[in-house]
Amino acid sequence: MSIRLVASDLDGTLVRSDGSLAERTVAALAAAEDAGLAVVFVTGRPLRWTREVFDHVGPHGLAVVSNGAMVWDVAGDAMRSVRAIEPDVALEVTELIRTAVAGSAFAVETMSGIALEHSFMERHPIPDGARRGTIAEIVDGPVLKLLARHEELAPLDFWDRAEAVVGSLVEITWSSTSSLLEMSAAGVTKASTLALLCEEHGISAEEVLAIGDMPNDIAMLQWAGTSYAMANAHESVLAVADHVAASNDDHGVARVIEGLLGLP
Repeated sequence: MSIRLVASDLDGTLVRSDGSLAERTVAALAAAEDAGLAVVFVTGRPLRWTREVFDHVGPHGLAVVSNGAMVWDVAGDAMRSVRAIEPDVALEVTELIRTAVAGSAFAVETMSGIALEHSFMERHPIPDGARRGTIAEIVDGPVLKLLARHEELAPLDFWDRAEAVVGSLVEITWSSTSSLLEMSAAGVTKASTLALLCEEHGISAEEVLAIGDMPNDIAMLQWAGTSYAMANAHESVLAVADHVAASNDDHGVARVIEGLLGLP
């Protein structure tokens, strides 16, 4: 069965370490669209940060952001669907984690942007107007992504301890080199939202090629009929992927697309 859709993560995958897209990658994405091969960006990035690469998403204009919490219609500049954490669940999860893991700090991504606890130390530039407050103050509506950070624990240790207390209330994953947990509503992953999107378009899992590099990509790679881990991927991702692509700084995604299209 031939590939009809390529689902690509962004950071560490499509995007180079300096945050840019290589000209070769841009050309490969355009060639894919010209050949009728849809490309969907499937990222943990929130909408505000994903917009930086929307020019390259292609004329079909769809992106899965915030680890599956939202599908965005790029061409129409509108939300296609949203799968959020209810406020009461978000508050319960933060209380459980804070009790089990002292020193945890939280932030939330919502439709209106990011809001942070005073103790949450963000590693990326914070947008002007971003709110700071207590968790009760910043969780004032549906949450696309709940973030938990710890400044002392290793990522996997933090994940294991948090997951042990939240159970099935939310989906927990991580994609950062720091101890930052990313939580979505129960059942919401890159894979589950991509599956819904593909079902709408009559595309089967066997017709999807997925590419990623971090633990938040694992479910998507396992769901897709063909999967690639980047050469720079986390060891857990390399363990589940069908194939290994060149690194994000060595045109890995471009090389895979060129191979699919038979380009030199």
